[in-house]
Amino acid sequence: MDIIYLHGLKVECVIGVWEWERRIRQVITIDLDMHFDIAAAARSDALEDTLSYREVSKRVEAFARASQFTLVETLAEQIAQLLVSEFHLKWCRVRVNKFGAVRGAGDVGVVIERGERPA
Repeated sequence: MDIIYLHGLKVECVIGVWEWERRIRQVITIDLDMHFDIAAAARSDALEDTLSYREVSKRVEAFARASQFTLVETLAEQIAQLLVSEFHLKWCRVRVNKFGAVRGAGDVGVVIERGERPA
């Protein structure tokens, strides 16, 4: 299985359940792992034969920036649905890290996988 990945995408967005969180923008970190057969791109060396992580990052960043979910679970699910539908992925893994959400913890968030994982 070939995976194109994009890790450490930092985005400011409104996220959280508490009233004070609804009034500010917080930085979250998004990691994406996306199944994509890269054989054609490896042969042609042409961008149009692969999944453009630049286009993926721009779209995911714009989506997250405009969102106002209360839960990181909802944000992760919506990002996964966006990837599958708009970029025609059969499988993806989305990790959303809300650093600092729990005192004393370095990383806090969710990891979800959506679609059928190819063999």
